[in-house]
Amino acid sequence: MKLIIMRHGEAQAFAASDSERGLTAHGEQQSQQMATWLNQQLEGQTLDKVLVSPYLRAQQTWQACAPLLPIADEVITEEDITPYGQSDRIHAYLSAMIEVEKPGVILVISHLPLVGYLTNEWVKEGQAPMFATSAMAIIDVDTATQQASLDTLMSPRQLGR
Repeated sequence: MKLIIMRHGEAQAFAASDSERGLTAHGEQQSQQMATWLNQQLEGQTLDKVLVSPYLRAQQTWQACAPLLPIADEVITEEDITPYGQSDRIHAYLSAMIEVEKPGVILVISHLPLVGYLTNEWVKEGQAPMFATSAMAIIDVDTATQQASLDTLMSPRQLGR
């Protein structure tokens, strides 16, 4: 199965609170660019679950991506995947979901530093990777063993558009 971990698009620098920072126009464009790329990578697979942080910029990232991706079977606003969510708890939650529901594709849209730490919970290869805005890690997870490997870490800049 594929676990896709995405950082939200570029956000405004200031708002009344961190959770209220919205996407910039560039952030919306980055998110759409990455969604177009991801759709090609999925090769017709559907999104079984999409977990989105409740923060405005993550919600807006999903709104920008959704029209360019296969229709998601279920979209969940997940309160625990904020910037300082606990990666070990999210890993355990996703592991249980994978074991019980056997999804083909899960997309998680969250924030730094959580996206790096969560990727590292699965891949366990030294230091947690850094994510540019709208970057995505595609992780292949063996559902029988829960062993995982990093397939791709892609950012809008790498796509060169």
